[in-house]
Amino acid sequence: MGNPAVAGGTIRRRGETRAALRETPARPVVRPAPLRQAVYEALVEMIVTRALKPGQHLVEGELADQLGVSRQPVREALQRLQVEGWVELRPAHGAFVHEPTSEEVDHLLAVRVVLEAESARLAAVAPSPSDIKELRRILRAGRAALADGDMEAVVAANSEFHGVITRMSGNTVLAEMVGLVERRVRWYYQPLARTRGADAWREHTEMVEAIAAGNQTKAQSLMRNHAQHTRRAAADQWDAEDEAPPRTRRR
Repeated sequence: MGNPAVAGGTIRRRGETRAALRETPARPVVRPAPLRQAVYEALVEMIVTRALKPGQHLVEGELADQLGVSRQPVREALQRLQVEGWVELRPAHGAFVHEPTSEEVDHLLAVRVVLEAESARLAAVAPSPSDIKELRRILRAGRAALADGDMEAVVAANSEFHGVITRMSGNTVLAEMVGLVERRVRWYYQPLARTRGADAWREHTEMVEAIAAGNQTKAQSLMRNHAQHTRRAAADQWDAEDEAPPRTRRR
């Protein structure tokens, strides 16, 4: 038979543990809400691709009908989008797609310069043949989309290209930080896709060659210049819109 003193001590410790757990502040575990998440993702994608344009009024009922859901997940998604800066909720007026300012666009693209340049440098440390092959496939897809005038496909290819380089960096912290700005970059880049055009894809090609050759310094420099060119293009476009007649400015 076991030692009563040992058994008693074990029971006492278990009781103390349970008491401590009861006294520990904790929030109930929230069960997954896939529909709410799906609606959120759908709305973000519609904003990023500009199916929902900056300044556009977002009517819960219309969005619910379009997505084939009830109003509740749409309302919850809009609240989350407002917290994250995609949507503005105006009292007595409703929800509207956020209209980014020139300053916030420039700030984000400035951060992107730093993150993307380091991603390219790290990607050139030990590039695998399969990764280089993937980058060259994206180059072909991006140039073909540009030739066809399919700007949505150009933006998607651009995002995929930079995403592969980020993954190749092997730095999970860097990848997480890039991920935080990636959708915003896609959103801001959409109007620039035609402006940057062939220049951007020529720059992409030069970067791939530098990465394939393992030239870290050149890859970093090319990516930094590439990201700066996009940043300047955004500023130039904004200035042009500010100088345009009122009826042609961004709404």
